[in-house]
Amino acid sequence: MENIVEKLKDGSLVPFLGMGVFENTVAKDGSQIPYDSDSMILALNNGRAMSPRLMYEYSRAAMSLEQRKGREFIVQMTNHIFSSKEYDLPPTYKWLSQIKPKYVVDTNMDDSLQKVYDDVEHFLITGISRITADYDRFIIYKYDLEKKEYAQIEKEGLTLDLPILFKPMGSTKPQMNFIVSDADFVDWLTEAMGGYALPPQLKEFRADKEYLFMGVDFSRDTFRMVANEITIGLKGGITLLNKEELTKKEDKFIKTHNLENLKLSVNEFIENYA
Repeated sequence: MENIVEKLKDGSLVPFLGMGVFENTVAKDGSQIPYDSDSMILALNNGRAMSPRLMYEYSRAAMSLEQRKGREFIVQMTNHIFSSKEYDLPPTYKWLSQIKPKYVVDTNMDDSLQKVYDDVEHFLITGISRITADYDRFIIYKYDLEKKEYAQIEKEGLTLDLPILFKPMGSTKPQMNFIVSDADFVDWLTEAMGGYALPPQLKEFRADKEYLFMGVDFSRDTFRMVANEITIGLKGGITLLNKEELTKKEDKFIKTHNLENLKLSVNEFIENYA
């Protein structure tokens, strides 16, 4: 557990962020930013609960809404959830802004991570799904510090000398691309299993890394599968699950991936190890 900050800085320990980092993050209008599957479903459905079958996981609920109201509705609604309200950066992002890790995996769909790195040059990789022109399920951007804007580049242009922000589930910025419904996840995971979720340079770079899972819900099948594909070749790492008893699926994932669970909330961890 020693030298966590040093390991984050040199890239040997990679932060892997989930929705849980938004727990207790309240927008200026008093509304809660989604921090788990249930709150995401309520946000997508104008505050209304859905049937128990659909409430199991937000990707399933989003698929139902997409079938009824269309793909564009889900894209615009997801963008609205994270772009229409002002909110302070959650403590996790404030903490990372002081460290500026070399590589961050962020499965959240807002632009908090981009704000953290807006004062340094970096690469941004966002996930994309259900395209027919190519197998690759990512778009690469390079951030121009002088212009304060992103420019899309070819994958050959990605280098390892600048920080890399990887947002596999997409983002509100610089373009609205979201992996949010079942159809999105099925497509993304299918191509991920074929090796098309990450640029080649990143596949090499991620080898033998440890991961610090912050706010990731491993009780849900989808995000265990996403984490498994992104961290292939991992050396181990840390999960933060502050609960008395892990589910069988959580426990199996942790043991299979040689992880150590700390019974701490994300904010308690930051207070202890910042």
